[in-house]
Amino acid sequence: MALLTGTGELPAAVDDDLSTVAPSAPDDTQPPKPRRWRTVLRWTLTALAFLLVYAALLFPNRVYLLTPKAFLRIPVEAVVGAALLLVLPGRLRRIAATVTGAVLGLLTVLKVLDMGFFETLARPFNVIFDWSLLANGFDFVEGSYGRAAAFGATVGAVVMVLAVVTLMTLAVRRLSTTLVNTEPHATKAVAALTVIWFVCAGFGYDIQGLPRTSNITAPFAYNTLRKVPAALLDQRRFSEQLAVDAFRDTPNDQLLSALRGKDVVFTFIESYGRSAVEDPKYAPQIDALLDGGTQRLKAAGLESRSAYLTSPTTGGGSWLAHSTLHSGLWINNEARYRNLTKSDRMTLTGAFQEADWRSVGIMPGLTGYWPEGDFFGFDKIYDSRNLGFQGPKYQWSSIPDQYILSKLQRAELSKPGDQPVVAEVETTSSHAPWNYVPKLADWDEVGDGKATAGPRPSFSQKNPDFVRTQYRKSIEYSLSSVISYAEKYATDDTVLVFLGDHQPIPLITGQNASWDVPVTIVAKDPKVLDRVSSWGWHDGLNPRPDAPVWRMDAFRDKFLTAFSG
Repeated sequence: MALLTGTGELPAAVDDDLSTVAPSAPDDTQPPKPRRWRTVLRWTLTALAFLLVYAALLFPNRVYLLTPKAFLRIPVEAVVGAALLLVLPGRLRRIAATVTGAVLGLLTVLKVLDMGFFETLARPFNVIFDWSLLANGFDFVEGSYGRAAAFGATVGAVVMVLAVVTLMTLAVRRLSTTLVNTEPHATKAVAALTVIWFVCAGFGYDIQGLPRTSNITAPFAYNTLRKVPAALLDQRRFSEQLAVDAFRDTPNDQLLSALRGKDVVFTFIESYGRSAVEDPKYAPQIDALLDGGTQRLKAAGLESRSAYLTSPTTGGGSWLAHSTLHSGLWINNEARYRNLTKSDRMTLTGAFQEADWRSVGIMPGLTGYWPEGDFFGFDKIYDSRNLGFQGPKYQWSSIPDQYILSKLQRAELSKPGDQPVVAEVETTSSHAPWNYVPKLADWDEVGDGKATAGPRPSFSQKNPDFVRTQYRKSIEYSLSSVISYAEKYATDDTVLVFLGDHQPIPLITGQNASWDVPVTIVAKDPKVLDRVSSWGWHDGLNPRPDAPVWRMDAFRDKFLTAFSG
């Protein structure tokens, strides 16, 4: 039977039969429609990825800039990045998205580190020099809250860093895929954002003074990379400075000849900065203490002169200030400190040691072996392990300033013998977080330190005004300890030099405070102060606002010049 008619169509009977016996097969080339919840989940993840990347691009590196309106802007990096991902081919686009996400995650971590450093050290984190400071942070947390808290904080920080970098990488990859899958709408959106960004930037549209456009992350990345060659150049320059020492060849019998037979005590008062004597929040009480102390010392036959030194650090990093004063070189980063302590540079205590003084260090903040002690020229170091303190140990370095001064007097300065002593005393009672203020006891009752114990500190969160009050009280205690010590123990053969190591954190000083610290020299022998009359320092313990200001690295050479033959 013929199946086709002349018109090329199937007969009606056959057509009916096929329609009932052999229905047409479904089209397997069409993908099944996705379930609704999967679509919602996919776009939710995309939205979260967008918010994460958007927030990272606008995230500042200063705490005071971290406000809601800071995120109401258009980051140019997002516009440029989206345009590049749209034009790159598949494999290259995926590689670019992965690298961009990882870099953005790392930059976000560095911004957070910047925040912490600005709040504590009033400067940004240095990617070359500052990694070792994280170990110091571990030691501080361990000493304040225990080893478990320190390890917990370390693990938490590592997990957070890995999470930020991983999530940021996944977020950028997801957005890259979304851009390609939504063509040509994505291209139109990027073009529109580009026009909007240039219009806003060109006409200066802002939100309460904050520009609607932003280019935070790109300059931040550039400045971070720029520090690398600057660091290498700094090391070369420092090596040249380290090779020059005006006192390297000074004969031992001429070094410090004007101080022969005298005990000399250099005391660093933790966080005792210029703000303590000039900021209205602290100055009324501390100035009154210093002025009263001046009169008390005069009554005891002691005279004093004061000025300011500009510290190489602020908020922390005391060892940078100590090494700057000792070496006569500007030690403002860890690399300089390490290179210095590996050299044969003459330090102040080393000069005294060469001139036949016994040199000792009183360092309650040390909890273990300190290899740099030999470089600084110490014959004996008293640290937290051998100071013999039996009082309560509430937190990191709970040993009161009065106790360590008493220990110095009993263990070294009161010993019979003809060899004079030079001592460096590093006080810690005024160290952050200023939870604990010891008690000033009668010197004859200090004993093993129990009499100097203050009330148990509270580790609960405090408001800023309370912290500032505690800071003032701790500085008052430290200064009272030094003044009272001089009043009781200083003789014709005693010279005291006390100074701050650095300013406290910006919470105490405010933003953009100077890096100056007060410095004072006290002596009973008038010939000692005659030697420094050309310095122009002011009478008394309290330097006036117009007192001379030297960089701290100038002190060593001026001191050695004044008192050497």
